[in-house]
Amino acid sequence: MSGRMARAIRSGERIEKMIETKRQRIYPATREQMEAFIGSETDAELKKAYTEMLEGCLRNPDQWEWYAMWMIELRVGTHIGDLCFKGFGANGVVEIGYGILEEYQGQGYATEAVGAAVNWALQQPGVTRVEAETTLDNRASQRVLEKCGFLPSGIFGEEGPRFFRVLEGKNGKILWRTSLIL
Repeated sequence: MSGRMARAIRSGERIEKMIETKRQRIYPATREQMEAFIGSETDAELKKAYTEMLEGCLRNPDQWEWYAMWMIELRVGTHIGDLCFKGFGANGVVEIGYGILEEYQGQGYATEAVGAAVNWALQQPGVTRVEAETTLDNRASQRVLEKCGFLPSGIFGEEGPRFFRVLEGKNGKILWRTSLIL
């Protein structure tokens, strides 16, 4: 499922986006939501990551969606995880990171959310490629990427193997290099 953009509503000076899938709503967090996550996070590494995301949003308010934590919720409103794009690269490359709360893992939620978010990203102006990195032993995350059409790049980053997915198009028609399997 590629997801669809359900609505765009004005909030202050930026537009909030929402991607809807069969089971989920995925949207960039507001400043207040991100501050609440930072305040309640007990894991130092995650707290630092969320703080960096918020700082990126505040430095780049016109590119909020490329720096923000995106909330992943079930359609009934239950928060089950989050994802993020780690900024917008000058060369059109964006990197995605994601996590699903332990009690919701193994149910296809990560694949659904990542697939929808990546499809959305590849349709945005200037985006040519989406990349991701996993730890070497995180086979579940690698499987999510495989199901979402990512290919191994042959490059190892700080955490482990890197993967990529590109969009190929002709005359505005979207052609995926690999198919999305959900």
